[in-house]
Amino acid sequence: MNQKIQLSKINLNNGQLEGVPKNPRFIRDDKFEHLKKSIEEDPEMIELRELIVVPHEDKYVCIAGNMRLRALRELGYKEAPCKVIDYDDKKLRAIATKDNIPYGEWDWDLVANEWDTYELSEWGFEVWQNNNHNELTEDDFDINEEFDPIGESSGIRNVKFIFDGDEEAESYLNSIRVEVKKIGAAWIVDLSTQSI
Repeated sequence: MNQKIQLSKINLNNGQLEGVPKNPRFIRDDKFEHLKKSIEEDPEMIELRELIVVPHEDKYVCIAGNMRLRALRELGYKEAPCKVIDYDDKKLRAIATKDNIPYGEWDWDLVANEWDTYELSEWGFEVWQNNNHNELTEDDFDINEEFDPIGESSGIRNVKFIFDGDEEAESYLNSIRVEVKKIGAAWIVDLSTQSI
């Protein structure tokens, strides 16, 4: 049954239900701040993904959504949409666990090429970013200087270039007259064709 319940009547799962261990999940401060920000920016998500609670004594215990419950309290919410269930302890353990298992996997090529990584990062999605690239200048590099390869395999040298986008990468790589091939988010550069 779905209903709005006062947060003061919902307890975190601290192992108070017989046969249901304490919630083993925790959230780091930075992730918790992202969660709160997410709720503030998109409060309708709370309606779409309610807390799952079970009656216990004269209150409820949160079986799924403990982190959201904490965030809602810190944000000053007084009530939350809840799905009230009443199952045996084995089923409650399964629900509490399965609610937190990420069954799907990310297609990292799509994430890198079709999604805005800044936007994803703002939403709390962990994306790889080289945050130091803005500190680099052309003076930090000398194209004619010998370099140590990042990796070597079968005589092939691997060099890492950092660009602000595809247009800049293509322009630069064409200017030094090397063969390039774009695969996903990566540029494959054949330095053996360089003719500087």
